[in-house]
Amino acid sequence: MKDNEILESIKQIRTSKKRNFNQTFDLIINLKNLNMKNPEHQLDLFVPLHHSFKKLSYCALIGPELQEQAKILNETILIDDFEKINNKKNLKKLARKHDYFIAQATIMPKVAAIFGRVLGPKGKMPNPKAGCVVPPNANLKVLKERLDKTIRVSAKISPMVQVGVGKENMKDEEIVDNIKTIYDGVIHRLPNEENNIESVYLKLTMGKPIKIEERKKRKGDKQK
Repeated sequence: MKDNEILESIKQIRTSKKRNFNQTFDLIINLKNLNMKNPEHQLDLFVPLHHSFKKLSYCALIGPELQEQAKILNETILIDDFEKINNKKNLKKLARKHDYFIAQATIMPKVAAIFGRVLGPKGKMPNPKAGCVVPPNANLKVLKERLDKTIRVSAKISPMVQVGVGKENMKDEEIVDNIKTIYDGVIHRLPNEENNIESVYLKLTMGKPIKIEERKKRKGDKQK
């Protein structure tokens, strides 16, 4: 995809009916020629973006070594307090509150035993691929700053990716950059790269999807 192709879609979408909230631009990538039962064809990646657009909530599941550092996060649960919330109702409430769970590596068996039954099915267990399983001397400030600009891209059951890429109040160029970053991250994880892409669409939260199509080169057009 070229910048001008994406920009044309964004500009077209911006002419749609205005809503009384700051809508999200969603990127939809339809995949093809994949066997979704094959783990090698499934997608689950964390893509770092240049332009953040979401306010995320974090919960730390830690020992005393990281207690002071974890104050920068939204919620901290020390290992000594795990049993206090160890019922399904409390755990489901906790899972709804937070986008990321960060766990201290040295207590991961306890984290898995207490939180795994609820966080696991929701895809919210502390994920090593995202850097969310950390040593007792980890720098949580650096981790949070990186996660604030990271988006999770997943396709495990159906051959389709749908992911937020920006907000209406962002500059067009920032949205374009996020789209290209995510798209590149996806194609480099596919077995046949762009040959596994069926189509790409862009939409607002309350809007209709618009296909991002390659412009037919016309006489006099400059290559971009």
